[in-house]
Amino acid sequence: MVSFKIFGGLLAFGGLAASRSILHEERAAWPNGPLVTSGKDILDASGQSLTYAGVNWPGAGEVMIPEGLQYQSIETIVSKIKSLGMNAIRLTYAIQMIDEIYANNGQDVTLQKAFAQGLGATDGPKVLARVLANNPSFTASTTRLQVFDAVAAECARQQIYVHLDNHISKGKWCCSTNDGNGWWGDTEFPVANWARGLAYMAAHGKAWPALMSMALRNEPRQPDSGPARGDYSWQSWYKYVRQGAAAIHEANADVLIFLSGLGYDTFVTPVVQGTALTPGQGRFSAADFPAGKIVLEIHNYENGATSCASLRGNLVRNGFEAMTSASAANKFPVLLTEFGFQMDASTWRGVYASCLADFLPANKAGWFLWVLAGSYYIRSGTHDYEESWGLLSHDWSTWRSPDYVNQALIPMVRGTLS
Repeated sequence: MVSFKIFGGLLAFGGLAASRSILHEERAAWPNGPLVTSGKDILDASGQSLTYAGVNWPGAGEVMIPEGLQYQSIETIVSKIKSLGMNAIRLTYAIQMIDEIYANNGQDVTLQKAFAQGLGATDGPKVLARVLANNPSFTASTTRLQVFDAVAAECARQQIYVHLDNHISKGKWCCSTNDGNGWWGDTEFPVANWARGLAYMAAHGKAWPALMSMALRNEPRQPDSGPARGDYSWQSWYKYVRQGAAAIHEANADVLIFLSGLGYDTFVTPVVQGTALTPGQGRFSAADFPAGKIVLEIHNYENGATSCASLRGNLVRNGFEAMTSASAANKFPVLLTEFGFQMDASTWRGVYASCLADFLPANKAGWFLWVLAGSYYIRSGTHDYEESWGLLSHDWSTWRSPDYVNQALIPMVRGTLS
């Protein structure tokens, strides 16, 4: 059994600070939660506006633990995130992990079994040995969820917020319209298991000081076939997101809850504009959700954009109108929880990347870059898959594009958090 303890920051008193109460100092210490929403803002417990600037750390693949640990320690990886000035990670997980815990009388799968299941009897033990060498607090009997615990604990130690994202139901690479995970009721997306998994992780995450928010589901999309294809609509979306939000809030009333939209989460327009949730006539009502806890998220991969003005217009129409327009029917914080591009010498200088680097800080909008991973344990059947969009190199040791990191990413972080 691996256990971790998190201690709050040390408090210093002197000068004016000495006149403040100890209670106030404790309340203002990081992470100063729980967070709440007010209009377009996320607020900490002191009522100060807070914005996420972070990166996606995948953990929803076949092994179902956070990637990269065969190459680096958790402490090293979190330190790299911290060195960018970032304050948050979007940590992904699969519902299958929770399903297997329930199927195993409440016991999680060990790393020994997880790597054998995910990578096979030959490669599994080899990769596990490297994970254990880099992370000596683990053993073959450490469980997958204990690895998530360790990531959350290290994030708390380095003051990085954790945003927990249900990326997929069955642990594997996401996303397509024929992967069985596109819409509620799809072949690998049973609604009851999904709601149960959200509640389980929300309850489990109460022990994580760094956990500030959770998302309901990554990139809802219309399946190519099956009953779920015909159920794909804003009207059905509303029913499911209300169910998921309730599951999280009943298990953990502290966390913010992120709602993702249709079309691979590329737009939440009916929510923002208060138009009919088609094919019905019902409309989004904040009263149907936990008060002060709802955040909207969208993704954008318009990598071929040739006009920043056009890209900005799409971002506003697709969701950011909730933050930028006084006429929006519903005002919420909106985050771009996925955007990304090839990490090479020049792509970051193009319209897409440079426009987002201006738009998000200018609107004090939160974001998570896709993706931290320089490689994956396995992706789409390929072991040790090279991620050319990865912020880190294949072995997670250096930045894949140092020029992007130093000339664009770090200034973008600073601009967002200033």
